[in-house]
Amino acid sequence: MVLIFVGVLFLGSKFLPGTRITGPEINGKSCTYKLNGLMLFLICVVVASLAQGFGWFSLSVLHAYFAELFAASTIFSFALSGWLHCRRTRATAPGTWRNFFFGRESNPGLFGVDLKLFSYHPSLIGLALFNASFAMVQYETYGGLTPAMVLYQSFTFLYVLNYFQFEYGMIHTWDMVSERFGWMLIWGDYVLVPFFYCLPGWWLVHAPEPLNPAAAIAIILLFVFGFWLFRGANEQKHRFRRNPEITIWGRPARSLEGRLLVSGFWGIGRHLNYTGEICIYLAFALTTGFGSWLPYLLPAWLVILLSHRSRRDERRCHAKYGELWERYRKQVRFSMLPYVY
Repeated sequence: MVLIFVGVLFLGSKFLPGTRITGPEINGKSCTYKLNGLMLFLICVVVASLAQGFGWFSLSVLHAYFAELFAASTIFSFALSGWLHCRRTRATAPGTWRNFFFGRESNPGLFGVDLKLFSYHPSLIGLALFNASFAMVQYETYGGLTPAMVLYQSFTFLYVLNYFQFEYGMIHTWDMVSERFGWMLIWGDYVLVPFFYCLPGWWLVHAPEPLNPAAAIAIILLFVFGFWLFRGANEQKHRFRRNPEITIWGRPARSLEGRLLVSGFWGIGRHLNYTGEICIYLAFALTTGFGSWLPYLLPAWLVILLSHRSRRDERRCHAKYGELWERYRKQVRFSMLPYVY
């Protein structure tokens, strides 16, 4: 199942039409990416819906074989990491475990497909399918969906859909620009995201605690706020990269020497996009209530991951911009929480 799923998505990424876009320079050269993730995601949604509706395949199988799929995906991630490591090792110097963990290539390709960008497809489409399987198991077991499950499914579907809508902005993210493609990113894409980021949905299948209307409204507001902050900050940065003369919040964008944006969200905090993403995942977890601490491992992990990443961002930006970055830090004093951190 894992090989067929990844293989079909790879063929779709290769042969489906898509917009070609040139990314930032990496190691002195620019890469061209084909963006067709949204089309691929929507095709998967339609196919999965038809298969479920006509009885060809039940998504509940993904829930039933969750542990086996986890094991198979882990083996696949090690195999892909090993192949990339050995392929590069034959062409250059002998590799080390550090090379295996972090990778030796920034943007390895296969048959014209950038493997780093492609790996987001099975990662997030896999996450969406697992979430859908949890809803199907609840429906088949209890004859309907709880309000908490409906809320969770709505949140996660919109989150994945919007990722693919914003796929053009992903080529400027930290992972795409600064990380090499080794076991760390591969295991994260093929195992961590689809199997760990769905913890709240897994818990909701048999969740006994009902969700009262006041709590539901509060969770919706948190999700909307986090989504606005996360996507709004990323969109402002992407628009500024394309055209420094843009208008943000009704005013001309301000920047330092045309390089560092100090308008909108980026004039309030240096990493508010990370804060917004944490709010989104906290909303996911809150749909489960407080019957277990297990779903809250997800937002807790994001706090650790993104706080650490923000510090790595700071070091990279200081190396890139030098004195200009220090001026930016003095003007935008806070990182992820205004007046706190």
